[in-house]
Amino acid sequence: MKFTATKIPGVTLVEAEPIADGRGFFARGFCGREFKAAGLELTVAQTNVSFNTRKGTLRGMHYQAEPQPEPKLVSCVRGGIFDVAVDLRPDSNSYCGWVGVELTESDRKALFIPPGCAHGFLTLSDETEVSYLMGEFYVPDLARGVRWDDPAFGIDWPDTPSVISDRDAAYPDIRP
Repeated sequence: MKFTATKIPGVTLVEAEPIADGRGFFARGFCGREFKAAGLELTVAQTNVSFNTRKGTLRGMHYQAEPQPEPKLVSCVRGGIFDVAVDLRPDSNSYCGWVGVELTESDRKALFIPPGCAHGFLTLSDETEVSYLMGEFYVPDLARGVRWDDPAFGIDWPDTPSVISDRDAAYPDIRP
């Protein structure tokens, strides 16, 4: 596996290194030892799948608050997404900074998002499916979010969302 740091500490692009033969290829998508060696902590507590019918669907920006913030490894197994992480750690040098990467079924890349960062994505095609390895169990009372178009972040989305939930559209700005 190949790990590439981004401008936000801990947010890391993870690339499979396929071994090909006449049948196709085999690649490791997650290895606790390799992640640990790369300085990333992820003990998988649960996996989640998000299926999105239409291009232009926005999900986010979500995070889970203390005392159980959730690291996650996000990959797109069908279609394509513009995946975004926003640093919400007040003591971070990249506080309110964001990273956006395209993840597709064909590139098989994944984005590791550490605790303290919000996550969201915009679908780039119809019938897109996203897979998450979650490092913490979901706790509804700790579920939080921030607005996808908050000017404090200035996220440069590749398109305007055409589908967004009422909850995601109503999240507050990080600064009132």
